[in-house]
Amino acid sequence: MSYSERWQELFGTTDGGATMSLASTATEPGTGGGGSGNLKHSGGPWTSASGTADELRTSTETSRSALGPGHEGVEAGAAGLASVAALKSVLTSWEERLRAVRDECEQLKGPLLAVAKEMGETETAIGNSFKGADGSAGKAGEKR
Repeated sequence: MSYSERWQELFGTTDGGATMSLASTATEPGTGGGGSGNLKHSGGPWTSASGTADELRTSTETSRSALGPGHEGVEAGAAGLASVAALKSVLTSWEERLRAVRDECEQLKGPLLAVAKEMGETETAIGNSFKGADGSAGKAGEKR
């Protein structure tokens, strides 16, 4: 079997025209994916993830800030109890964890938003590159 015949077999063609598609864009039942046949990216998930990271950062900081005042007076009111030292240790541990989550969310927000912008721009550039391929659009003054 020649390379050409093998490629035709892989791509499902006999006339030389490629018909390969991604599983996620298959339109026939049982051929995978079940998508619409149009592979399209949307900036929505990345923008949403960036917003969620920012919301989580804000709510984490709000919760962390509330821990200290919530424990005020515990040492004085429970003086002499061994649990006070354990409670202070747990408070410190949670404050550190919440700071780490807050900081990581802060670091993620910008890069996620950058991906959304980049993917959107890439999608636009790819779409623009196909204009003219089917004769529907072209440069001003260009004859087809």
